[in-house]
Amino acid sequence: MATHLVLLILALLAGFTYTLPTRIVGGNVTTIDRYPSLVAVENHSSWSGSWSQSCAASILTSRYVLSAAHCFMGSFFDISQRRIRAGSSYRNNGGIIAYASANFNHPTYGQWAFDGDISVIRLVSPLVFSPVVKAGTIIAQGIKIPDNLPVVHAGWGSTTEGGQFSPVLRDVTIYTINNELCAARYQTLPIPGFVTENMICAGLLDVGGRDACQGDSGGPLYFGEILIGVVSWGEGCANATYPGVSTAVSSYTDWIVSIAV
Repeated sequence: MATHLVLLILALLAGFTYTLPTRIVGGNVTTIDRYPSLVAVENHSSWSGSWSQSCAASILTSRYVLSAAHCFMGSFFDISQRRIRAGSSYRNNGGIIAYASANFNHPTYGQWAFDGDISVIRLVSPLVFSPVVKAGTIIAQGIKIPDNLPVVHAGWGSTTEGGQFSPVLRDVTIYTINNELCAARYQTLPIPGFVTENMICAGLLDVGGRDACQGDSGGPLYFGEILIGVVSWGEGCANATYPGVSTAVSSYTDWIVSIAV
C-alpha cells in the first residue's frame, strides 16, 4: 500500500537559520518537481460535464491526501465529483489522475467559523510515486509556529483578487504573523472573522501584495519542505491589514495519522 507518513518535530525553530529562495512579489512561476507532494483538486461540473481545478491538496501516502474541509462539502457535494491531478505543473493538464472515494472532514468543522477546516481524502487507487509525485512531510502534533517565520504557498489559484486562475504552478514566500495580533485585526471587520489557536496567519503585514488566493484553498503552507498549514480563508487576497489564514496542521496531526496510516 502506501509509504508511511513522515512526521518531523521542529524543536529548534526558535533559533533557526534559513536562506530565502528568490521570489517575485505576488509569486512567481515554479515547477512541480519543487513541490512533488502538491496536487490539484478537480471538481466535476454536472452542468458542463467537464472537470476543472478548484482547490489543492498535499499527498500524505499513496492512498490519502490532505486538503481543506470546505473543499469537500456543500449542498450538492458528492465525493464522486472530486479527483486529484498529481505530478503536473499545469492546471487541468498533464500528470496522473486519481479519483476520490471518501472524505473525512474534521468533526469540529462547522461548529465555530472556519475552525477545523481540514480534511483527509482517500483515493480510489494508489498513486504511483515518481520524482514529481511524492508523499510530503507533516509537522508533529502540538508544535507551535513562531512569528516571523518565512513560509511558502504554492498553487494554481488567482494571481489577483477575483482574477483568473494561473495556468501554471506558482509559489510565493511570506511570513507568519502573531496569532493574537491577527485575531485582533480580524475583529475590526464589519462582520468579524474569528482566528483561533488552530490557525496560522501569514503574509506581509501592513504591506500586502503576497498571499494565496481563490483556487489555492486546501493547498500547502510550507516551512522548508515541511507541511505546517492548509490554506483556509482570509479577507480578500494579499490584503495589507488582514493576513491570509491557514489551518495549523500541528493541531490535527494525531487525527490525520489515525485516518491515513
